[in-house]
Amino acid sequence: MTYTFKTNINCGGCVATVTPFLDKSEIENWKVDTHSKDKILTVESNQLDQEGIMKLVAEAGFKIEPVKKGIFGLFGRK
Repeated sequence: MTYTFKTNINCGGCVATVTPFLDKSEIENWKVDTHSKDKILTVESNQLDQEGIMKLVAEAGFKIEPVKKGIFGLFGRK
């Protein structure tokens, strides 16, 4: 499955900090768009669920929340 999250991972140093946490887990692929306003983290994993991924990123010291799905999520509404 593919999961997307808003984070505060905003620079190369932040990416370097979170890398060992994500690389040691059952995540097949991940990337952070540090240029986007919401610093979107995209994760592909068939082993970890959304909560497991969020726990890893929080352990690394970063804020993380799921991106809202559906039409209202597209427009930034809650």
